[in-house]
Amino acid sequence: MTATFDGLIAAMREETEPQRLLMVFTVAELPDDASPEEHARFEAGQGGALVPYVCVDKTLDELPGFAALLEETASFDTQWAIVFVAALAGRDGRAPASADADAPLESMISAIRTGRLDKLIAFDRTGEAVDVG
Repeated sequence: MTATFDGLIAAMREETEPQRLLMVFTVAELPDDASPEEHARFEAGQGGALVPYVCVDKTLDELPGFAALLEETASFDTQWAIVFVAALAGRDGRAPASADADAPLESMISAIRTGRLDKLIAFDRTGEAVDVG
C-alpha cells in the first residue's frame, strides 16, 4: 500500500500509460439509532459510518499533490473525513477523459456503501494512508 497521497501521485507518474485520479470523499455519520456509547465515541472522533459525499476525477497535471487537494476541498460545505482513491489508466499514450471516469466512480461509491474497500486506497486529512477495512 502507498503510505501517502503524494507517494501515490509519484507512483502514478511513473506508470507507462497516463493516469486519471479517481477520488470519493466521505463524511462520517452516526445512524439515527446510535447508542449513547456510540455517540460518545463519535464525539471523541471515533466510529461512525463513512458515507460518500463528493466524487472527483483529476489528471495528474490538475492535481499535483496533497496540498493542492486540501486547497481545492476547502470550499466543500462539509469537512471530509476520508478520501478513497483509485487510478484509471489511459491507452496508447492517451489519458482517460473525464467521461471515462463516470462508471468507475459509480463503482467506487457502491463499494464504499457496501463495505467492499479492498481495491481502494484510503487517505485521511493529513495525506496518510489509513486502513479502514
